[in-house]
Amino acid sequence: MDSEKALIQGCIKGDRKAQKQLYDQFAGRMLVVAMRYSKSDLEAEDIIQEAFIKIFEKIKTFREEARLGFWIKRIVVNTALNHQRSKLYMFPMVDVQELNNISDGDFSLSNYHFKELLAFIKELPSGCQIIFNLYAIEGYSHQEIAKMLDISIGTSKSQYFRAKELLKARIGQEEQKSYERVR
Repeated sequence: MDSEKALIQGCIKGDRKAQKQLYDQFAGRMLVVAMRYSKSDLEAEDIIQEAFIKIFEKIKTFREEARLGFWIKRIVVNTALNHQRSKLYMFPMVDVQELNNISDGDFSLSNYHFKELLAFIKELPSGCQIIFNLYAIEGYSHQEIAKMLDISIGTSKSQYFRAKELLKARIGQEEQKSYERVR
């Protein structure tokens, strides 16, 4: 923990070695986070670069109330959301007033490798992709998502429901292909 404090202090002072060490320590894990919110690897890399610029600018505001990794992840997620925000308005989100059958119990992705799941998630429409990531992966509530994205709670729920349905359909296609190969 003392080495983490020293690393943070070095970054606050603008020490390039400390900044490189912080980047090397967290960039790989944060790239995975950024990839979930982007449509391409290049876009995810842009998000990471922008996020680390913010991290180095704001590191003096880091309070040890949370783990450093959590604080960095929050900046990466917010940077990804800001990056995608303008695109959300190009693809309108539908607000469904009454949603039936929203249940996480009937939906499992555990039989798939991470790269396959990431590819499926990247295929989702932007609004669905962002809300699926925020709700199912990051663990935000629909109320928190609604505030973050300035949308209604119903819109968040409907986009999540739509994302699940699209993922189910996509997984069904893959399972059908596997079944046909076996026969």
